[in-house]
Amino acid sequence: MVERVPIKGADGSAARPGETGTALELLVHGVGGTTPEKMLDDPRTVRITGDDIAAVFRRADDVDAEKRQRDGRTGPVPEAYVWCNLTSGNGTRALWLLLLPFMVVNLAHWMRPTARDRTRTVRLYGLLVRLTGLTLTVLLVAAACEVALDLAAWQCAGTRACAESHSWLGFLSPDVSDDGWWSRPGRRLALAALVPAALTCLLWYLSHRTWSAYESQQPMSRAGEPEEDNGRTALGRPGFWYGRRLVARLRAAHTAAGLLTIAAAVSSTAARFDREPGGPALLDTLGRLLEAGLVTAGVAVVWVVCRRGRSEKYLDRQLDKHLVRRLPLAGLALLAVAAVYAGWERPGWQSYGRLSGDATFGGIALVQGLLVVALAVVAHLLYRTHPDPRAALRGLAGPAVATLACALGGVMSGGVSQRVADWLDGTGATILGPPVLLTWQASVIPLVLLVLLVHFAWLGRRTWRSVRAQLGTVESEYPAEPKDAARTRRIARTRAMAALTDRGPRLLGVTSASTLLLGAGALVGALTSRKTPAKATEGAYVFVQGAADTAQALGSWLIGLGFILFVTWGRRAYKDPSARRTIGILWDVGTFWPRAAHPFAPPCYAERAVPDLTWRIATWTRATGGRLVISGHSQGSVLAAAAAWQLEPSVRARVALLTYGSPLERLYGRWFPAHFGPAALTALHHDVDCWRNLYRLTDPIGGPVRLPGDCGPEVDREPLKDPLAYGRTELHPLPAPILGHSDYQADPVFAEERARLLGRLQPDVPGPRTQDDSGRSSA
Repeated sequence: MVERVPIKGADGSAARPGETGTALELLVHGVGGTTPEKMLDDPRTVRITGDDIAAVFRRADDVDAEKRQRDGRTGPVPEAYVWCNLTSGNGTRALWLLLLPFMVVNLAHWMRPTARDRTRTVRLYGLLVRLTGLTLTVLLVAAACEVALDLAAWQCAGTRACAESHSWLGFLSPDVSDDGWWSRPGRRLALAALVPAALTCLLWYLSHRTWSAYESQQPMSRAGEPEEDNGRTALGRPGFWYGRRLVARLRAAHTAAGLLTIAAAVSSTAARFDREPGGPALLDTLGRLLEAGLVTAGVAVVWVVCRRGRSEKYLDRQLDKHLVRRLPLAGLALLAVAAVYAGWERPGWQSYGRLSGDATFGGIALVQGLLVVALAVVAHLLYRTHPDPRAALRGLAGPAVATLACALGGVMSGGVSQRVADWLDGTGATILGPPVLLTWQASVIPLVLLVLLVHFAWLGRRTWRSVRAQLGTVESEYPAEPKDAARTRRIARTRAMAALTDRGPRLLGVTSASTLLLGAGALVGALTSRKTPAKATEGAYVFVQGAADTAQALGSWLIGLGFILFVTWGRRAYKDPSARRTIGILWDVGTFWPRAAHPFAPPCYAERAVPDLTWRIATWTRATGGRLVISGHSQGSVLAAAAAWQLEPSVRARVALLTYGSPLERLYGRWFPAHFGPAALTALHHDVDCWRNLYRLTDPIGGPVRLPGDCGPEVDREPLKDPLAYGRTELHPLPAPILGHSDYQADPVFAEERARLLGRLQPDVPGPRTQDDSGRSSA
């Protein structure tokens, strides 16, 4: 690949098209990424602007196409915007797997239903999601405390047999080390606190590093024009893609929450010992003061999370510097005080049993359940104000996804605790193991999977019936071809499998409902019995006891298998670029949205990509006055639409939009109706000069835009044929493949629709811009 500096005009802007009538096609690829050579169909490409993370490329022969004739070439000048490195860069991206629950809960923030004149209810919805995200941070740090403080430092190091089998714990064991200095219970806890503290610092570092690279990319500053109406979608607001202030504030609050969780885990057991009759009065007083400090800091954290959401109506360049710095430092100071307090000499203090893990995890689960129920009530109220029949789960997609995020956090916490407990004491003869609540939660996993298997069986039956119904339709679309039963069945099966995407809301609803109900049952069972399911059912009917034993054993095995697969996948992604690219596809879909609910979620690549596209479109049209088509495939069509919304109305009206394999309505319109609903997409159709959308029935991702009224046929073309030929023809002597979601440019309709869009754009361009002596531009 050759790199050259693009040819510019005298004023530093790109050269003008002059009399050549040059048009520009800005190509934006979809999920998974590609290379500029493939996008431009030329081995010689030139990066004309951008960096190694995201850049715009042209063919080497088209670098100065605005200034000269293109050697007989016709059609627009193609440019490729390549953004795949935003989500699948170096090996450290494998660490993002740790952030999966945070990413999912962040999606719930953006899934609220469309609402009008319900500002306070919308704010309450965002507040509940942010609080749910805060509980996930506390849950993850509490799981790390369970592993390091409870299982390793408290139980294993406090038991001679377990400590002897793990020599690296010998200096913490009072029996093995002959009552060494570090063998005191409080000092063991203080030393073990370094593990969850390191995890919290890692999360802070990842968030701060990505914040500097993504949220700090300032969009194009613009003033709203009189005819501009941002009420239709928030994506057109000037500050939508600039969440620098909110993420910094939330990062400080979540970091402090993690440190406070560790401090509470370290000091709570020592405080209970000091309150016993005959305990040291001075330490008892210090413990109460420390608890008061922890409660005060916790209230401050919750207040920061609740105080304010996003500022989207303007570019909020301010930072709450004192808050961002002092809140984590206060949490760190309290953790240091808690470590000193717990490590103080206490004669007669010995470790036995478990730490207060059941109460901690039980409280977190209860709070999460209440928040999810409250979120569902608020979402229903919002949906009733402006019902949308296409909205997923009738507006309850956000609460369902929040439930899924909490379940993922619970599975990850339980999986880590169970595997570490088995590693420290696989026989269960020396230590008690993790809290019984985690065992109960693992035991309901087989029941959830059973419900899902039943639902998958129902989906399989519906798909089989759909295949049979499609056979006649497929044959009628190729009337002049000799019929091949296997070929027909393959096409029909591809269409039926592609239609399963539309069943996603039902699958999510079944998963979240069963998870919520069974999780509530696990919480009640753990808190009432304080025993594992197998022990709690001793003496019951044989069937009940056998079912409990089976569920507990199978759940432990499944959660262990899930943890092993998780670690294996992360390790493979760290070393293998192709596996990392697969994970990048997941992030392409999940990290389009800004971090509004959780600062430790993977960063929003659109906060870099959308300003990139907006700057490129605005500067090119302003400098040249030429015609421009934004050509977006798959997720690239979502970026193209977001960039069009960010343009000034006068610029937006001078560009055309060509989307293909687009999930704009099929996925984003259904799952995020407040931002991609019918009103927003209809407004986009009216704002741009023209818009055409191409899709196939065999595409599992792309679909029609489904605009109401006469707008629908103006945007959506009838489904493209796939395959292009049923059998062998003169144009296709070999069997044509079923393309599905890929290679839309191979269809002749693509070039036809692109030419139509260019023909509809105004060919007249404004006069050349010049600069007077004062440096101001004039036409």
